[in-house]
Amino acid sequence: MIKFWSYQREYKKYKINIISSIKKSLSKGNIFFGNELKTLEKSFVKKYKSKYGIAVGSGTDALLISLKALDIKKNDEIITAANTAIPTIAAIINSGAKPILVDIDEDYLIDCNKIEKVISPKTKAIIPVHLYGQACNMDKLTKIGRKYKIEIIEDCAQAQGAKFKNKFVGTFGKFGCFSFYPTKILGAYGDGGFILTNDFNYYKKIKRIRFYGIETVDKKNKFKDEYYSNENGLNSRLDEIQAGILNFKLKYVEKFIKRRIYLAKIYLKELQNTSLKLPYNRKFSKHVYHLFTVYHPRKNQIVNKLYKKKIQTRVIYPYPIHKMKAYKKLKFDRKKLLKSEIKSKGIFSLPLYPELKKSEVLKICKIVKEILEKV
Repeated sequence: MIKFWSYQREYKKYKINIISSIKKSLSKGNIFFGNELKTLEKSFVKKYKSKYGIAVGSGTDALLISLKALDIKKNDEIITAANTAIPTIAAIINSGAKPILVDIDEDYLIDCNKIEKVISPKTKAIIPVHLYGQACNMDKLTKIGRKYKIEIIEDCAQAQGAKFKNKFVGTFGKFGCFSFYPTKILGAYGDGGFILTNDFNYYKKIKRIRFYGIETVDKKNKFKDEYYSNENGLNSRLDEIQAGILNFKLKYVEKFIKRRIYLAKIYLKELQNTSLKLPYNRKFSKHVYHLFTVYHPRKNQIVNKLYKKKIQTRVIYPYPIHKMKAYKKLKFDRKKLLKSEIKSKGIFSLPLYPELKKSEVLKICKIVKEILEKV
């Protein structure tokens, strides 16, 4: 079976380093907020050319903390894409706000031309989702944000290292939110997330919110470093073990991305003359191929036949947000989200991760082409 994703090959390759980093973390006597976390925060901020940043418990927490930092309240509205992951919506709702969904463009990203139509006096932020490793049009988004005085929170969970006009995603908006879930570009061996910002005051705030509202940055605060809550916060800590693993893997993240792009190019070359709608690099963007997502109206037949040939695929995502039971009460207008519905019925992702072999990609392409000739 060619698995859609597995950490086991990576672990086998880097086993000595991974175990060494775990032992190193445990030997220092800190489970939380130790040198491994400090090193990771410093390195991540430097690598992605931001000014400040904090590691948190998950990508979902990164979004929620960012929203809380903007003082989002009940009945506030947050605009995002209809085909995003559940965590994006969960963070919005858990902040007290209401998600306002916008349909997607041909590349499965939020359609920037439709955003202004749903802006209201209640709109407080836009969360563009850089899906599958592709960057949204940040020129248009930042222009809309400035025009209406609306903050941008970038959801970069699937696009670490992606660029728009040679600038890293996560550095355009007020906050850039990342996920270290194991399948991601930079994955931990558990949960984790990160928030980038170029605003020092908001940096102080997100750092407080991360740890129960306790102040650890502002020297003028008389309760600095005391067990005293300055504002209601969360418990969203990244432990030293995960931080240590991420510190090791961060050194190789460009290598991981290059390998993803290399394998994606093989897919693109081998499948270019088929009936599949293939991904492509948008103008001014660097696609990092977190996922290799294709579209075909006979998706179900293709996916089933691939599974019988021992090739795993995934559908990310099979249901747009507005079609899920949990969000029915929000009463989204389906007529304005038709493209998200249509695409969700035909998209599927082929295996793509750094440890996947070239021979396996070629085998997948061969079988896919054979299947396409018969469906």
